[in-house]
Amino acid sequence: AGVPVFTGKADCPRYAKAELLADYLQVNLPHFRVHKIAQHPDKWEQWLHDICERNGWKHTESPIVWRELLDRGGKGLLLGGVDDFLEYAQRYYGIVLMTMDEEILDIAGENLQAHIETAKEEEEIKSHIKPLQIWITSASAPTCYQLISLLANGEVFGKTTEISIHLLDTEQCKEVLCGVVMEAEDSAFPLLRSISEHTERDGAFIQADIIIVLDDVLLNREGQAFENYICEVSEICQAYAPLIEKNAKSEVRVIASGQTFVNLKAMMIMMYGPSIKPENLIAVATPWESAAKAMLARKLHMNVGGVKDVIVWGNITGSNYIDLSHAKLYGYDGAIWGPADFPRPLLKILYDSEWIHSEFLSAQSSLISRVRHCAGMLPAHAIATVLRYWYHGSPPGEIISVGILTKGQFCIPEGIVFSMPVRFQNGNWEVVTELEINETTKEVLGRLAHELIQEKLVALKEIKEMQPYKAEIITS
Repeated sequence: AGVPVFTGKADCPRYAKAELLADYLQVNLPHFRVHKIAQHPDKWEQWLHDICERNGWKHTESPIVWRELLDRGGKGLLLGGVDDFLEYAQRYYGIVLMTMDEEILDIAGENLQAHIETAKEEEEIKSHIKPLQIWITSASAPTCYQLISLLANGEVFGKTTEISIHLLDTEQCKEVLCGVVMEAEDSAFPLLRSISEHTERDGAFIQADIIIVLDDVLLNREGQAFENYICEVSEICQAYAPLIEKNAKSEVRVIASGQTFVNLKAMMIMMYGPSIKPENLIAVATPWESAAKAMLARKLHMNVGGVKDVIVWGNITGSNYIDLSHAKLYGYDGAIWGPADFPRPLLKILYDSEWIHSEFLSAQSSLISRVRHCAGMLPAHAIATVLRYWYHGSPPGEIISVGILTKGQFCIPEGIVFSMPVRFQNGNWEVVTELEINETTKEVLGRLAHELIQEKLVALKEIKEMQPYKAEIITS
């Protein structure tokens, strides 16, 4: 028992003859079924070679007919060509095909046209289900390793959205990248269409929907001046930005993350890539926000998920201010009870103001150190969370801190990337400008903005000083 299968060149008259007989058998025999596969004439020879080699058959003409042994598994039973199929029909069913050559030629022509139209329709359908193209720079970093599974499990982009991940790093990191690719492939994530490693910068960001810029500069070389680090960041962004403009999709979303100069990286990419939309580029502050929430939850003996609206202002990986004045608690086990969605102001519950002004503020330096030296899980989770909000919206009423290009919000000078509270909705974000901030907070924000302006000026100065040097190298 088994299903007859036959395939051949779509324009082949002998294939058309076999198809005509198969259709007749299906109409007149209640239990007869056949599976037909037409191949484009240009692909026929290679297809026939491959299937014969795989099954150990010898056959050289169109069509080829075999019986698929559904109840046994393994390779099918080769019947042969069209003459063998005609003999099979006569021997088992007593049916002889009587038809004119002109009719067979017409069927062959119709088969080819139908095959071409079907192939076009399939290509059109595939064009609408292309996977999201995600590029990650400095992909040998631990954060990238942790991030891949979060992106590929369906929680970030949805359970029906496939993704392709491209890992970019230097040639020295190729072995590490190959190992990550192999492990990701072996994990068989159902939504991971493909993953690949890249070490050539010129081909970076091809058709990118999302670009995640991780650390390219780490503060681990003793004796190097602060200005030199800034110059390195600027040079890297100066290389990335034109490639993003040239190779990525026009609506590409860029996320700057990492342990060093996150605000500066975002700003320099905007500066060197003027066609990159400012609203499509953000810096991630969520690791610091999450770590602060965890510290508060431990103090209050509650679930960290109930601590909301902690704001990180300023320079994410530099001098920042963790603002608790708008923070809320949900599900706090206290004297007053309410529904699960009933918020309570944190500062009214955390009566220990001395702890806030001493331990909490002094602990921020150790918090920064802890975030910078984490193994990658925290920043990876932060990036995945921001991407999920960006695509599907942040929880109703909740605010999230991200670094964005300033436009005078909260009296902060324009033209720097500054961390502030936003909401995500319908694939976009908006600054929560209705928040009221007191004079003390305004003064703090002014000082933080001054630091970022100085960082920007140092970067511009270093680049300007490097230009004659680069010109001299080129001319010599």
